[in-house]
Amino acid sequence: MTVRIDISGLPAGRLRFAASPLAELTAMLHVLAEPGHHPQLAGWAADVWAGLRPELAERLREAEFLWRSSRADFLVPARPRPTLAEELDDVDRIDDETYVTAALTTTCGSNRVHFGAPSPLADAAARERALDLAQARGALQEAFAERLLADPAAVRARVRDTLEQCAEAFFDAAWQGVAGHLAADVRRKTDLLRRQGIGAALASVSGAVTLAPDGTGILVDKLQDNAITADGAGVTFLPSVFGHPHLVAVHAPGWQPVVQYPVAAPEPVPLETVTLRLEALAHPVRLRLLRTLARGPHTTGELAHAWDLSAPEVSRHLAVLRRAGLVTPRRQGRYVRYTVNVPDLTALGSDLLAAVLR
Repeated sequence: MTVRIDISGLPAGRLRFAASPLAELTAMLHVLAEPGHHPQLAGWAADVWAGLRPELAERLREAEFLWRSSRADFLVPARPRPTLAEELDDVDRIDDETYVTAALTTTCGSNRVHFGAPSPLADAAARERALDLAQARGALQEAFAERLLADPAAVRARVRDTLEQCAEAFFDAAWQGVAGHLAADVRRKTDLLRRQGIGAALASVSGAVTLAPDGTGILVDKLQDNAITADGAGVTFLPSVFGHPHLVAVHAPGWQPVVQYPVAAPEPVPLETVTLRLEALAHPVRLRLLRTLARGPHTTGELAHAWDLSAPEVSRHLAVLRRAGLVTPRRQGRYVRYTVNVPDLTALGSDLLAAVLR
């Protein structure tokens, strides 16, 4: 069974890879709702549940069908933003009918359920059908559907507030741990797309995502048979650490196609490496060099001139940073230029990254 995304005539730049805080948050929420799907994260899930305030835990159970077996389409953004707050602002801009339809699809338990015209918000018969479908899924779904249809604004505000509370409770810390890894995967996939084309980029996403033989479509091996056209909006691919092993595809009419794919979790950094990096950063000259390199690649001579140091002195400091894995040398013709390894720097902490990039 296959979801086909028609990309015939789609400009190359309209297929994009990006990281989404909101999509990763809802992947985490799925782990909390279905820890059995993610045995490697069972310890993380248990720790999170143990640390949640009772009110927030109850809220997550109250709305878990928005992300448990499938995701409400508005929770998997086609235009990712740098922060969760910005992506939630985008969700707020969705009109009530679109939001309610997407929420009801997951509430009623199947993406084969469609709510077209007339809208359940305006038509009594459509409303009763939606409530009947939700009732068949359970009391929580029925109660949620009733509230959603009676007062969409209040439910939308409550869902946003719940997600914001999740950010404070566990998401911010978890995102800090995976954001660099996701960014590195985005860079690799984007570079592969640019150098080798869409077929190679799709092959690197998953064995379940392929380019159609005629090159006019992307085929995603999913439980559903469906087709959607990318049109001029394009297709967005979102890497996920917490989503492993699931492959999530947004393919409902009216929504831009999105595929969230799993990437391997980064290997834990050995304590020796962390110690080496902290020692490398303890010297004020090396911090100055890193701040300069954060603005772009530099040669040893350029760094020496910028800080009024001798070239041998700069070389010694760069050697320490290189052994710690914080900088990488790249030869370009006659010159060797150094660049900062931002993902490794990010893993040490957001305060350090902000200080270096400031």
